Amino acid sequence: MPRIILAGLSALVLSVSLLLVSCNDSGAGTPTSTATPGPSATATERPDGGAQQTAVDVVKDLGPSVVHILSEAATLDVFGQVSPTKGVGTGFVLDQEGHIVTNNHVVTIDGGQPAQKITVTLSDGRQFQARIAGRDAPTDLAVLQIDADGLTPVELGSSADLQVGESVVAIGNALDLAGGPTVTQGVVSAKGRLIQESDVTIPDAIQTDASINPGNSGGPLVNMRGQVVGITTAVIRGQAEGIGLAISIDSAEPIVQELIDLGRVDRGFLGVSIVEITPSLAESFGLAVDHGIGLQTVDPGGPADDAGLRQGDIIVKLAGDEIKNSGDLFKVLTENRAGETVQVEFFRGSSRQSAEITLG
Repeated sequence: MPRIILAGLSALVLSVSLLLVSCNDSGAGTPTSTATPGPSATATERPDGGAQQTAVDVVKDLGPSVVHILSEAATLDVFGQVSPTKGVGTGFVLDQEGHIVTNNHVVTIDGGQPAQKITVTLSDGRQFQARIAGRDAPTDLAVLQIDADGLTPVELGSSADLQVGESVVAIGNALDLAGGPTVTQGVVSAKGRLIQESDVTIPDAIQTDASINPGNSGGPLVNMRGQVVGITTAVIRGQAEGIGLAISIDSAEPIVQELIDLGRVDRGFLGVSIVEITPSLAESFGLAVDHGIGLQTVDPGGPADDAGLRQGDIIVKLAGDEIKNSGDLFKVLTENRAGETVQVEFFRGSSRQSAEITLG
């Protein structure tokens, strides 16, 4: 079975499905390229008239915005003795206020606790101690902040405008190799992928064949206009090679902004435990619908209970959005906040019903 590997480097975390690989070298400076074969290095025009750049130009523009992140913590080993652990990842400068976007697992140690010390190294070699402005484990996003001047923020693009087959560049501290970030080039292989691993759910992810390795986590995935369209987070190993995954910038942007504003994400919840309905499950149990979210339990006094939902109901629409799987449900609950009242449509047996539910 394929393994999804979150592409940060950590000294301790190792499991069957998630692997954070250890490496303690540090490096910053001029990016080195291991780009896979890509399109011609000649600048072209997009159909909408926007000028594309060569990969060389993209790297020159983005290089000053990409940072090296070293996370450190002291943990207890199997003998109960204090053992230092380090993790390496990548991030990029969001604004002149010193906000740095990266993955949550880059700044998190085993057990979900934040790293005790985080060092950000800029492309010019300057180092700063960073504080965590906010982090969101379910979407694997985190925002750091440093007190620095002379920063070069990235330009954000639109992942919705990406086309399958379009060229992209990934920049990150792959394997924490000395000499600075690594650059890889590939194409958008697919859009709308769902990443589900442990407690992480990332809907609308971008799949790319640009090489992504441990240490790339949190780095930018960039279109050929030099705009960040994704945040590299994982690579699938096992039965497949050349499948990297990035959080789409359209999904990440509102989360990042909320982390900056509040330090957390106030997503709504239903007060239920769920099972994802699949065609095979529907056939086995004679269900009226072959997709959606089945309610295994409904918490007494919770939002779903107050709205009249029951165990066995199958939610197929929420807040006007079709709910085909748990990724769809997670996205809607992220976009709609606690206290908001939304419409829910569900099947109870063969009957399609609707109700209003106030999210908790």
